[in-house]
Amino acid sequence: MQSNDQAAGLRRWSQQHNADAAVPGAQPVQTMMVVGSPAVAGQRERIQQLLAKWHASGQRWIGSPEAWRVVLIEADSPHLDVLASQQPRWALWVDGDESGFRRGYQTLKQLERRQGPKRLLVLHPGFRSRMGLLNNLQQAASGFGIELLILEGTLMRQSPSHD
Repeated sequence: MQSNDQAAGLRRWSQQHNADAAVPGAQPVQTMMVVGSPAVAGQRERIQQLLAKWHASGQRWIGSPEAWRVVLIEADSPHLDVLASQQPRWALWVDGDESGFRRGYQTLKQLERRQGPKRLLVLHPGFRSRMGLLNNLQQAASGFGIELLILEGTLMRQSPSHD
């Protein structure tokens, strides 16, 4: 019974927070649930800036970057399984530092254990190639039954002097 009450409460919260999408003339709002991102000041803005950068580089599926509501959620949230069944758009934040793979792997492990989302877009500050960290994470995710979507056009371009 408690899970039904919890699900109903989450549905009410979602409807209240998406109410502006039904206002005539208002820009539709899409929610992106992001795991693996530190809940630090400015992180939502950093993700919004990344979406704007991707849009400017030709990723038109984003539409207006301002139309995205970014929700940071911990992989150990007690609401993860319910949200995974209700929210269609999920992303995994992967930092580019030395511990990025470890933190990404731990997050994927928690998602699998807690019945989290099975398909996530990879958000990252930029890598020169997908070799190494991103490929390793994608392979690890598939072992957990999770699909990681890595956008090829979002990798940092290497300057000719580094070829």
